[in-house]
Amino acid sequence: MTTTQSPRSDTRARIIDVALELFAEHGYEKTSLREIADRLGVTKAALYYHFKTKDDIVRGIVEKMAAPLDDAIAYGEGKPWSPELRDELLRRFAAGMGERAPLLRFFHENQPALRESAAGLAFKDRMIRMINLLHGPEPTFRDKLRATVALTSMHSAMFLLKADLCEPDRPAPSVEEAMEAALEVALEVAARIEPPAR
Repeated sequence: MTTTQSPRSDTRARIIDVALELFAEHGYEKTSLREIADRLGVTKAALYYHFKTKDDIVRGIVEKMAAPLDDAIAYGEGKPWSPELRDELLRRFAAGMGERAPLLRFFHENQPALRESAAGLAFKDRMIRMINLLHGPEPTFRDKLRATVALTSMHSAMFLLKADLCEPDRPAPSVEEAMEAALEVALEVAARIEPPAR
């Protein structure tokens, strides 16, 4: 089965991809809408048709890249906490992490500019909701910390790959291998989250 995208959604996707490239190259604050339009080969007016501001573009980036995270949250909300649910949430979060690497890099490298932006706050809210789902009801501080560390192990694996901090005498793992290792570590850490005592 094939799906067709409208030219409008195709253009929005191109704008998001180009904006991510430019934000990675120059930073969020130093990239102008004019530069994005120029890289795309369109007028600023054409860009404004899809996104009025850089913050609108960032919201578009977050919505596109955070869809798997939203799916994992939707899967977990309303279900009773169990170790099996916790592990499935981590697996769902890890799935497609390689495709979300540009978003993670973007937020990591532009934290000061995005910390209080609407898109930054929305992403932070998603992460907090995911952490709460992982640790379940009545968590101890250690359980909250374990849930957070389990999630951030995925980000840490991407950081290690990008920073070229792998062992010098061995080839760097592929993104898939790095995510497999990160999920393994995440599951090990999360396994120590204890269900509430009854």
